[in-house]
Amino acid sequence: MKIVVGSDHAGLNLKNHLKDLLAKWGHEVIDVGTNSTDSTDYPDWGEAVGKKVMELDAKGLCVCGSGIGISIAANKVQGIRAALVHDSTEARLARQHNDANVLCLGERTVGQVVAEDALKTFLETGFEGGRHQRRVDKLNKL
Repeated sequence: MKIVVGSDHAGLNLKNHLKDLLAKWGHEVIDVGTNSTDSTDYPDWGEAVGKKVMELDAKGLCVCGSGIGISIAANKVQGIRAALVHDSTEARLARQHNDANVLCLGERTVGQVVAEDALKTFLETGFEGGRHQRRVDKLNKL
């Protein structure tokens, strides 16, 4: 699976950790940045992930300090359904009910083990469709 990853400086360590894990799991990882601890702006990276996800028909992973700002930014890209999650239950529901295509995490709010579990769950869970499809269709029209 192609996975586009991006973070600002506050999410860099968690992004890099999860990027290495994704590669170990056999996924093709496309890192759009940042690759520095120098202060940078999360909207730039949320947009970059969102655009590349749409271009490649891939899944995405965004990380910033809280996960909030980068998820808002990613969701501004047409076709992106970015979900800020804090555990595997939210990751599972984001995929099953919302057909989320970008997982967002906060490095300052979620530990590595929880983030790993959420990412694994996100990637392994499918969209249920059914009654949820009507709702996702409405989201896509917004």
